[in-house]
Amino acid sequence: MNWQDYIHSDPNILLGKPVVKGTRLSVEFLLGLFAEGWSEEQVLENYLSLTSESVRAVFAFAAECMREEALFALPISTSP
Repeated sequence: MNWQDYIHSDPNILLGKPVVKGTRLSVEFLLGLFAEGWSEEQVLENYLSLTSESVRAVFAFAAECMREEALFALPISTSP
């Protein structure tokens, strides 16, 4: 998946946040919908400018960003 075909950043759109090309839907917003439990079907039904490929590109972009970040182990919480 070449996410660059679907995701871009423009300082004149949402202050340069990465968005799906041709929309004002940010990667952050779309990932938030999935984190809240939305299915791909729900996202596509509600945002008709998106395609299955553009949704996959959101995840490919996020995965690449995570590979390039330094991650640190979080302490284990003992509280309930």
